[in-house]
Amino acid sequence: MPTSITDVSVRVFETETRLHVDSDGHAHPGPGRTTTAALLTVRDSDGVEGRCLAAPSFAVERSLVEQHVRPVLLGADPYQRDRLWYELAKRRRGTHGALLDRTLSTVDQALWDLLGRRTGMPVWRLLGGVRDRVPAYGSTMCGDDVPGGLSSPQEYGEFAVQLLDQGYPAIKLHTWMPPVPGAPDVRRDIAACTAVRDAVGPDVSLMLDANHWYSRVEALTLGRAIQELGFAWYEEPMEESSMQSYRWLADQLEIPVVGPETAFGTFHVRAEWAVAGACDILRVGASNGAGIGAAMKAVHVAEAFGMDCEIHGPGSANLALLGAMGNGRWYERGLLHPHLDYDRVPPHLNSIVDPMDADGFVAMPETPGLGDDLDLEHVERHTVATW
Repeated sequence: MPTSITDVSVRVFETETRLHVDSDGHAHPGPGRTTTAALLTVRDSDGVEGRCLAAPSFAVERSLVEQHVRPVLLGADPYQRDRLWYELAKRRRGTHGALLDRTLSTVDQALWDLLGRRTGMPVWRLLGGVRDRVPAYGSTMCGDDVPGGLSSPQEYGEFAVQLLDQGYPAIKLHTWMPPVPGAPDVRRDIAACTAVRDAVGPDVSLMLDANHWYSRVEALTLGRAIQELGFAWYEEPMEESSMQSYRWLADQLEIPVVGPETAFGTFHVRAEWAVAGACDILRVGASNGAGIGAAMKAVHVAEAFGMDCEIHGPGSANLALLGAMGNGRWYERGLLHPHLDYDRVPPHLNSIVDPMDADGFVAMPETPGLGDDLDLEHVERHTVATW
């Protein structure tokens, strides 16, 4: 008999973190605390399981799984990932936004993990296997008001030197954003970018992800400043729902504009941005692009237009994308902060998926599936809810 999906389940479990999220959704370091994460598991009729960590767990909230995910997946052929993705994607309209792109992404990642485990191959090889390692850039957290953190241009410069000493060949800044007092401030952003360039010298690749709500004039002023500083790209300084604002900005700058990151519409909207000339480099990731399969379509759109496509965020699924494409230069390793040890292994993992070597490269995982080294015993012992 052909293989079919026999079970779809979610475990919500306790783990530990030092991340604290502010009212605008930005993470900052703080004291260790207990938090919850979720693990979606898809099992087939041969007993093979595909898994995906879902953090935050609202992406696989009980009603979404019971009303949409299970009805679509149960009894289906797990190899038909695109068909299942489209069935879920078409349900989004009727849910008035309740069925999230992150839900589609979590399901898609679990199905790819299942396929990798069935075949004994890592997902990046199944997707095409273009390369087995990729250079990383150090991606900072947003600015703060914590002394010794990222509270001043001088501290940004000092931290940039630390990142170079750790082996990062490139650095991306996230500057001050609300609710940090005084944010946003174009002049302060320019001062931080200038301090970092002065600290690392002219040859290090630098990027900027600025406040997402600047006006056109503010975005242009900041873009011209970092263009003079020789930055490699400029990311999301304005509301991305206004594609014409980005076309206006890209037309006036020589520095490459990257986008979109958060605009809704998966690969469809990224094709529109490419056609409109609203960006010079496309931007997508497994989570914000509604899954590995959908993100790869955006990668191929960029490739068809002779554009690079930079992958948003760290993690196993984004490593899989980078391992399967040739038109993206960097792996985003972060978010990083002077008061946080990025390489610390959380209790629900046995190891991190993206250790960086002395040359600043991250290797693709060679284990079957996505490569997340889960401590399933910890997950089971600390489970607080299942559905």
